[in-house]
Amino acid sequence: MDFIETIVNRDFLISALAAISAAAVVFTFGMGLIGRSEMKSRIRRVALERDRMRAEELARLRGSEGSGARGSIRGRETRTYMRKVVERFSLRKAFVNEHTVIHLTQAGYRGQGPLTTYLFLRFVTPIGIAVISALYFIFVLDGDRPLFMNITYAVGIGLIGTYLPVILLRNKITKRQISIKRAWPDCLDLMLLCIESGMSIEHAFKRVSKEMAEESPELAEELTLTTAELSFLEDRTRAYENLANRTGLDVVRSVMTALIQADRYGTSVGQALRVMAEEGRETRMTDAEKKASALPPKLTVPLILFFLPVLFIVIMAPAMIKIFSSGMLAGG
Repeated sequence: MDFIETIVNRDFLISALAAISAAAVVFTFGMGLIGRSEMKSRIRRVALERDRMRAEELARLRGSEGSGARGSIRGRETRTYMRKVVERFSLRKAFVNEHTVIHLTQAGYRGQGPLTTYLFLRFVTPIGIAVISALYFIFVLDGDRPLFMNITYAVGIGLIGTYLPVILLRNKITKRQISIKRAWPDCLDLMLLCIESGMSIEHAFKRVSKEMAEESPELAEELTLTTAELSFLEDRTRAYENLANRTGLDVVRSVMTALIQADRYGTSVGQALRVMAEEGRETRMTDAEKKASALPPKLTVPLILFFLPVLFIVIMAPAMIKIFSSGMLAGG
């Protein structure tokens, strides 16, 4: 009875409720402090991970530049005489416009060294072609043409040769874009798998760049640069836009636009990548159907020139042999 009376006592109830309230307040503030410490540790781990990724990307880029120093124009240091010629004749004002650097980047040539080499080649190529053509017309070809005609022809060929570096650069851009466009749907599928498995966009780009190295080294290189930019730049939008500008492909630009909108408005990146991956597969199927439908017209001329004559010979040869042999026997 004393225990029940103690529990029912008003003073005891007030003391118990006060103790419970005090414990709840202490527990609430304590959990807040613990949560803050855990959040700080998580932020610290994320910062350390970003620093580690930044160091890895820097080491990879430096290693790729060092390994390609001999075989690629990107790794070569600009020679002094090239730079002097470019500065002496002010070739930047003559040949550089707003699209020159973009075209060099789309071809895989980055930095001031390739730009100087490109300007030097545009200046030297027509002169060299004109001199070689003049020597060929004057000393090799036999003819009664006067000297000024040979020089005129050589100068004309040299003027045509002015566009040789531009044509070679466009050819390089086209080959690079074909390689990237061919491997882009597979890249989107791999990126979608990485995002849906819980990876961040930086880790997804890094992982996909490793996986695509064998299928398309050009695409792997661009994804590696994008991974580095995502780690360096404060705004991801710039990294996405730089990737679209470096490739110059509409399919890549549309995906980057979707990623920019997803990052800006907080929508699902996985859903955006899923939609773009489906569109990429449909585009690939459409291109395959176009190529298949274009085969019959392309095969018409080879069929007429090569297959039909052989077919006529095979069909008519026995009859012709029999006619000639019977005619020879009758005449004999």
